[in-house]
Parts: sequence; structure tokens; C-alpha cells
Amino acid sequence: MESSELSEIIGATRGVLFDFDGPICDVFAGRPALGVAQELSEIVAQYDATLGGKAHSLDDPMEILRLAPQGGEPVIRAIEEALTKAEVSAVKVAGPPVPGAVAALEAAHASGRKVAVVSNNSTACVRAFLMLHGLRHLVHEVVGRAAYWPDRMKPDPHSLLLAAERLGTRPNHCTLIGDSVTDVEAAAAAGSSSIGFANKPGKDLALSEAGADVVVTTMAAVADALARAALGPSVGRPTTANNDQ
Repeated sequence: MESSELSEIIGATRGVLFDFDGPICDVFAGRPALGVAQELSEIVAQYDATLGGKAHSLDDPMEILRLAPQGGEPVIRAIEEALTKAEVSAVKVAGPPVPGAVAALEAAHASGRKVAVVSNNSTACVRAFLMLHGLRHLVHEVVGRAAYWPDRMKPDPHSLLLAAERLGTRPNHCTLIGDSVTDVEAAAAAGSSSIGFANKPGKDLALSEAGADVVVTTMAAVADALARAALGPSVGRPTTANNDQ
């Protein structure tokens, strides 16, 4: 059943949007996220001791970035710049791409579809990894988080809508492949389809409950579906009023 649903979704897709951390790269595999989070919390504390205390309780660098606006623009800028630097450093020691990711990128590209990476990580981080592993030619657009605007990260649809615009297609002709609930939520908000990548035990249920159109446990499954799907003359979900905006 999963295979037929996956094939149907891929067949109706013009723009393939890949989340980065999960489907393509394990960003903090070589430089643990906890250490980065601790470094960021210390920066926050330099500006605001109370807010720094809150940051110290967090082990996810992204959550500290989401917290930063409470400290105003100076904290947002300091954390954004420090996190971007840490991410670029991290992907250089993160190891190879996630198994099946390269095949999926190659199959999407070979099928004639437009490909974008849409991430809450920084654009600089994504580009550094793609260049390091010789993958940049397989990706038409990279849309990282909007610098200094943490509220525009997924689950906000901002990055998906921007990617669709840059790819020259409509959001309802796009499918996002992501490993988090926020990916699924962002796709729904944009009017796009979503393929949930359950790369850890228990994620399949969470992604399904969030509304993923289909859930896979390997990126090889996505690659196989893309390899079988030639780009047809008419694809995409029915147009809705929201997609006309």
C-alpha cells in the first residue's frame, strides 16, 4: 500500500523539496548538538542572564534560536551568526550523506523534476555540505532559514513557498520529504504534499498523526519511486483558493 501511495504522490509532483537535517545529512553527527546548544546558551547569558538560564535548559540549538527573540535584536543576531558558524563547522565532520539520499537526489534530477533543499538550517551550512560531497549540481535551489527571522522557520510555510516560487512551480505541485512533524505541518500550510521519513523508531506514528501523505523508513524507497516516475504532462494537486494567492 505504501508503495502505491508513494508512487501516486511522486507522480503528481513537479518540485521535490528535501529537508536537510535527516533526509540528506545528520548535521550534528560529528559535533554533538548538545555542545553547540551549551555554547549558544552562554552567548544568550552574556546579554540576558534570566534568558540565559532558560537557554541552558535546552539541548537543541534550534530551540535556542527560537528563544532568542525574547532578548531582542542583539540576541537574535548573535545567536544566528554563532549557530550558522557552528552548523558550517559541523557539516564538515558530519560524515557521508544519509543512505539513499544521493540516489534520491539523482533520481529526482534525472526524472526532470525541479529539486530544492528547504531547511531550518542555514543556507551556508547546506551549501557547504552539498559542495563537500559533490552534490550541488543535483539541487536547483537551496532555501535555508530566513536569517534573523526565527519565526519563519518550519512549521511556518515561508521557506516552502519561497522554494516553489524560485523553482517556477506552484506549492500544490511540490512535495516535501522531511523527518519531523514541523516538516509535515509546513507542507500542509503551504498546500504541498509531504513524505514523512521515519529515520528513528516511533517517528512513523508521529509523522502519520501529523498528517504526512505517506511515511517511509528509508530514503532508498523515495529514490526507487522517483526512478520509476517519469515527469508527466500534468501533475499536482487540484488548485485551491489558497494556492492562487
